Amino acid sequence: MTEPHVPVQAHSAPAQDFNAIEQERRHKLAALRLNGAQAYPNHVKVDAFAGDLHAQYPEADAAALEALNRVVTIAGRMMLKRVMGKAAFATVQDFTGQIQAFVRINEIGAAAFEAFKHYDLGDIVSFTGRVFRTKTNELSIHADKVELLSKSLRALPDKWQGLSDTETRYRQRYVDLIVSPESRAVFATRAKIVSHMRAFMEQRRFVEVETPMMHHIPGGAAAKPFKTHHNALDLDLYLRVAPELYLKRLTVGGMDRVFEINRNFRNEGVSTRHNPEFTMMEFYWAYADFHDLMDITETLLRELAEVATGGLSVSYQEKQIDFAPAFKRLRIDEAVFSAIPELNISNGRDLATLRRLCSERKLRFHPQDGWGKLQLALFEHEIEPHLQQPTFVTHYPIEVSPLSRRCDDDAALTDRFELFIAGREIANGFSELNDPEDQAERFRAQVQEKDAGNDEAMHFDADYIRALEYGMPPTAGEGIGIDRLVMLLTNCGSIRDVLLFPYMRPEN
Repeated sequence: MTEPHVPVQAHSAPAQDFNAIEQERRHKLAALRLNGAQAYPNHVKVDAFAGDLHAQYPEADAAALEALNRVVTIAGRMMLKRVMGKAAFATVQDFTGQIQAFVRINEIGAAAFEAFKHYDLGDIVSFTGRVFRTKTNELSIHADKVELLSKSLRALPDKWQGLSDTETRYRQRYVDLIVSPESRAVFATRAKIVSHMRAFMEQRRFVEVETPMMHHIPGGAAAKPFKTHHNALDLDLYLRVAPELYLKRLTVGGMDRVFEINRNFRNEGVSTRHNPEFTMMEFYWAYADFHDLMDITETLLRELAEVATGGLSVSYQEKQIDFAPAFKRLRIDEAVFSAIPELNISNGRDLATLRRLCSERKLRFHPQDGWGKLQLALFEHEIEPHLQQPTFVTHYPIEVSPLSRRCDDDAALTDRFELFIAGREIANGFSELNDPEDQAERFRAQVQEKDAGNDEAMHFDADYIRALEYGMPPTAGEGIGIDRLVMLLTNCGSIRDVLLFPYMRPEN
């Protein structure tokens, strides 16, 4: 049974009825099955990749390739096809790139060539043949065997328009990756960033660990958790908001340098900067303080900028971020005082003044909030959006830092910093609180806040206090937001652009 001839679809063709195209493709699949052909074979062994071939033979001329007589098998998605009588060209795309295949009836035979003519764009096809250059000097595969491996029953989006609808790009990421080299490049860069972070830590004798995803008590961050239930134990559990308290337990146990590249879950808002689940690298370093953390973070981010972009000047949303100079270090209270001249060292902790200033700016706060929370609210409103170049903001109030060590010279402040770049927080670190009695008292204060209605306040973690009572060495710990860092280094304006499968409402 011979299939009817189907003209090759040009990318510039007018809008088409995709339902009709899908039906036609299903007819082709049915004809394959009726003819006894294996519709989805699984015996092809690939021994070459498009990107590798281009890298291996960037300048080899036609004569050199002919003398080499290298025969390869490549496979991938057919993105372009041009049939010209008894010959055809096809562009095949694998995970490394694209390469052209030249198919001729004399080499593959009349029956195989007739079948190839009816393959569709998007089909997954293998080509076996020798590597050569065409008369137009394009590296290609001169195929002597062509085989359909997987029939694409849905038509790909138009080459030039791609997936123009943003929601569809996120919801159907698999299609976005097929047709958008820019999206593929973002996720390839993300993989490089994570790989380099891991190598960077291992070179400094940090040990990668894994800690629980479900916690009896959510802790390690002031955040609202997701709640779940373990049926066999009839036990309510929480998806972790941070791995911090488990990692510090390991430090108590003698693992002086640990890190985890981890997923966290927070039952909070969704925005261009926030997703309900996100990725961080969190690490703990015994016998170090928050100054050491800032130093190592500078070194890491400079290396990551070079890994991702090839240089230290990074373009982000029409701004240039320069990682070369020493990162600025700025106390949070001094930053607020400089932005609001009415505040100074004498009244910077006065509740009435801070409440009035927050009210004038229509900033929400609770009646029980102390000066530390109010000062932080003013900082986030007045200063944070304007911190474009890498800046460490230090000495946060203890009220907003329940796990941080107190400053030696001011017990109301902590040895803590947050790193801001392009107006957003990238990292948070501090010298750890290792005094069990102080930590227990702060947990009690958090419980009081929770009882007063703050659903982001922490629980009292008695086991963590018990761990501290065995003694934790002087330690510094930090979390680096990988999603936001990838956004910065790939010039993506939304966190959804750097997540393969961002949170989406179900389709209607």
